[in-house]
Amino acid sequence: MSTECICGSGSLDLWLWAQSSTEFPDRLSLMEVRLQAQEDEITLLKSSLADALRKLHLHDQQIPLLKQQLIAGKRFVKGILTNPNCSTRCNCKHQSHLHFHIFMCILPFILLTGQSIKMFIRGRPITMYIPSNILNYEELRMDLPSQKLDLDWVYGYRGRDCRANLYLLPSGEAVYFIACVVVLYHISNQTQRHYQKHTDCVRCLAIHPDKVRVASGQTAGVDKDGKPLQPFVHIWDSKTLVTLQQIGLGTFERGVGAVAFSSSDAGTFLCVIDDSNEHMLSVWDWNKNIKHTEVKSTNEAVLAVDFSPTDTNNIISCGKSHVYFWTMSAGTLTKKQGIFGKYKKPKFVLCFVFSLTGDVLTGDSEGNILTWGKSAADIKTLGKGAKETFQIMKQTRAHEGSVFTMCILQGGAILSGGGKDRKIIHWSADLAPERECEIPEKFGAVRTIADVDGEELLVGTTRNAILRGTFSDGFVAIVQGHVDEMWGLATHPTQNIFLTCGNDRQVCVWNAEDHKLDWCTTLEESGLCADFSPNGAVVSVGLSTGRWVVLDLQTKEVVSDLTDGNEQLSVMRYSPDGSFLAVGSHDNFIYIYNVTEGGRRYTRFGKCTGHSSFITHLDWSKDGKYVMSNSGDYEILYWDVASGCKLLRNRFESKDREWASYTCVLGFHVMGVWLEGSDGTDINALCRSHSKSMVAVADDFCKVHLFQYPCPKPKAPSYKYEGHGSHVTNVRFTHNDSHLLSMGGKDTCILQWRVKGAGTGDHKEHLASSSSVFSSSSEEEEDEAGSGGWEEEWSERERKRQAGYQGLV
Repeated sequence: MSTECICGSGSLDLWLWAQSSTEFPDRLSLMEVRLQAQEDEITLLKSSLADALRKLHLHDQQIPLLKQQLIAGKRFVKGILTNPNCSTRCNCKHQSHLHFHIFMCILPFILLTGQSIKMFIRGRPITMYIPSNILNYEELRMDLPSQKLDLDWVYGYRGRDCRANLYLLPSGEAVYFIACVVVLYHISNQTQRHYQKHTDCVRCLAIHPDKVRVASGQTAGVDKDGKPLQPFVHIWDSKTLVTLQQIGLGTFERGVGAVAFSSSDAGTFLCVIDDSNEHMLSVWDWNKNIKHTEVKSTNEAVLAVDFSPTDTNNIISCGKSHVYFWTMSAGTLTKKQGIFGKYKKPKFVLCFVFSLTGDVLTGDSEGNILTWGKSAADIKTLGKGAKETFQIMKQTRAHEGSVFTMCILQGGAILSGGGKDRKIIHWSADLAPERECEIPEKFGAVRTIADVDGEELLVGTTRNAILRGTFSDGFVAIVQGHVDEMWGLATHPTQNIFLTCGNDRQVCVWNAEDHKLDWCTTLEESGLCADFSPNGAVVSVGLSTGRWVVLDLQTKEVVSDLTDGNEQLSVMRYSPDGSFLAVGSHDNFIYIYNVTEGGRRYTRFGKCTGHSSFITHLDWSKDGKYVMSNSGDYEILYWDVASGCKLLRNRFESKDREWASYTCVLGFHVMGVWLEGSDGTDINALCRSHSKSMVAVADDFCKVHLFQYPCPKPKAPSYKYEGHGSHVTNVRFTHNDSHLLSMGGKDTCILQWRVKGAGTGDHKEHLASSSSVFSSSSEEEEDEAGSGGWEEEWSERERKRQAGYQGLV
């Protein structure tokens, strides 16, 4: 029987329409994928065509030069073949194979061709012309810079996805962490010291009962080749910053999620839970570096662990849908699960404390505080083998939304911090509410609380701020930071202030001398790049939609609001005299504007057209007439702005031009900062000092490098500095080169480095350092769980950056 007979023609049409409607999204998705692939292919073809046209234009000039180099090359190879001591010889039987071997061994990275050098990135040749003042490129010597860096200040706090990470030491210092640095901030003196022995992001903290020693655990991370690095726990002295012990190297997987010292035995033992699939719980005699016991905890997330204050053999852990009571006996750990019984089982048990009466109090994602106690074995129901259990004795409604943290005060009173309601509540010992206050919405939810003196509190928040205050007087921020990936960084031309912006839509202006946030404003879109005008009165900020705004530094108001294209902007740069502004976009164009009225009025002057990929960096010449630019497919182009934004076809003419700034990552003067085998995205930013003696580099492997300037030869030596826990997105020197600012991406951390060495004078009169010496070497779901971000960190360098300068070829 036909379908038409059963359904009728109208029903059949409806059925067919429904079938086609269900297939439509799949077809549309497939077409979008094909379209993206075709666009990528077109971009590659454009890039290749642009290269071919430029090569043809210079072909006639290159032929005589190539002939000379070929003759010289034959003589060079002949010399190697006849030299028995040459290290490049191999056991090849065929001379033609040996020729190829010599070529590949000697010139894998650059190719010198008389007046120019070719550098290869991902197989693509990049031609750079040798300046006239360099008579013999081969004899150039690359040395370490005469300056070095010391870590001076750390801006930010990691409260977004970590907990129990803020404590007050008897020294008057608050101890907390961000990126790879544990910060000791003296609240009264407003000085910082830094513990810097971690190799990747710090994830957790614990304070020894003596209030001097500290345990800090880190995530595993990956190296520059994508290979996993081993996580560990460091125990260190907070007075001397000396590492006392390293625990668990080669034992923990992925990272360390929680740590705790025992207290009833003067802190002999350390409990650690790692971030492996089974969340292994281990107990260590940390002073002897001996692991006493280890057991699988759970496949669910574990958020906290601690010893009973009266018995080292009792341990409690909590996390997603569980609270476990552990007993340690004869080197083994046994687990008993907390039974919720008639009470609703929460999605997350987020925190717990021990009351002075010995009860265990847990805070959960339902907003309740549960009081737990032991109950006798139910032999009647479960039989003779039944064991005692831990059950809920009392439920107290505490907060709207999650209870993120709890804190026991000296007299037995309890503090709790809420997520959705942002409240801090003071409870009596029997859980009767006595006082409460609400922290401002701009700081987010309460992440953790530290008691100062019974009245004054320190509060860590989910928007990466640390607040100080009391119930009666309210709270003010003493530490603030960004809450999402940062890209934009600019330093003031005459003052010790700098600006940062990022994906959290915040534009922040910082005082590098006072180490404070001067002011902050929120934009409608993500800020990705910025630059101060030379007069220092305004700053322009490029956004993610092609829009850009100009802010007045005094009034904090938007004085100009313009749009170029509909793709993200990657660079803003004023000419040296402030008469022009260049705007580099991901639509492959550079927009040039006339600037008048002290930086408050902008009129379009022209557009630089010629790049075959998105603009990544650009700089103005010293006379303000020319622009040098880099793009995502590794082009270096030069533009005559004064003559109408014309592309200079003969790049040879720009080899002796002086540049007012040097932030382009590709160019003859900075060629040596690239490592052999670089893929083109390994360096995110660089900045030449105003003294033109050094260049700082931000790389994709959490490092800041300091090279001498100029740096035109491969394998140039550099000082390497650690501290960031994510790709370093930007670097800038302050106006007098006294300090360098570096900015992490996902770690939301800003590091301020003091420049020390020849010609710097250390600038002690401007920015006296108080740091220790650096040794080179969905929001609701998140609010509910406060879940850690190890997965994101662990794969950060494997999957590269989710946004920013990703090469197209």
